[in-house]
Amino acid sequence: MTLPRATLASLAAAATGVQVGAAIVATRVVVDQTGPASLAMLRYAIGFLCLVPPLLLAPRMRFERRDIAPVALLGIVQFGLLIALLNYGLRFIPSGRAALILSAFPLLTMLLAAALDQERLTAAKTLGVLATILGVGLALGEKAFAPGHGGEWGGGEWIGELAVFGSAFCGAFCAVLCRPYLRKYPTLPVGAFAMLASVGFLAVLALGEGFFTTPLRVTSAGWLAVLFIGLSSGVGYCLWLWALNNATPTRVTVFLGLSPVTAMLLGAALLGEPLSALSLGGAGLVVLGLIVAHWPARQGATRQSENVTRTG
Repeated sequence: MTLPRATLASLAAAATGVQVGAAIVATRVVVDQTGPASLAMLRYAIGFLCLVPPLLLAPRMRFERRDIAPVALLGIVQFGLLIALLNYGLRFIPSGRAALILSAFPLLTMLLAAALDQERLTAAKTLGVLATILGVGLALGEKAFAPGHGGEWGGGEWIGELAVFGSAFCGAFCAVLCRPYLRKYPTLPVGAFAMLASVGFLAVLALGEGFFTTPLRVTSAGWLAVLFIGLSSGVGYCLWLWALNNATPTRVTVFLGLSPVTAMLLGAALLGEPLSALSLGGAGLVVLGLIVAHWPARQGATRQSENVTRTG
């Protein structure tokens, strides 16, 4: 039996949410061993290289000249600016608080998509998105408010918080504005070209961090983390783009609520971190929020209004 495209899109988005959570954990292993731009460049250089073989096997296609700059710019924002801001923020605040701020990603996406008339606000989607944010906060518990690396409250941590919020906004911006290009071109070349554009941008930033002039001081564990982040990012982003082409931006990005839950479970499984009843309750609320956010689609209601851009 063939699954509906909407269901496959939800599964692809869920896989991306899990991948992002695992990458956040891996980033914490290596973020202090290299600059944020250098780490982002390595991440997407590896991601691009893992997409080259399937890209060479795919039918050849060309971007229209007028689309080259917009797709490149979206890639620079999505991969370059977003990840550089996130990595920079993680230098000031703990990953738990960063995950809580990033949970605003689907809320920002929903508001931006509604402002651009790409989808309509519904009570179910709004409640579902808010439930996932609350669930993330409960799942993280005190970790979301633990002191960071920028000093006590009122110190330099606001810089990290602002950087992570900017990262979330970059993601929402790209999730909404990339859809016309995903309808026009296959997912794989769009993702590969966007990644390649971001690597060039990040190389300039990495040059300022001394990446090309000073020896890297990355441990073996750090290199394994970089390799994992890069490979998973290449696959994960293609899944993300495919999901965005087959579902509305809010219903895709809301699955990012699985990221901190994944990080929490991996921390418990790999690092022996304790799981509290409050954390498990928060994880359950995230799942409930996902169900509520998708409820209209499950009932078959207002599908046409949810896919305005498909007919527009």
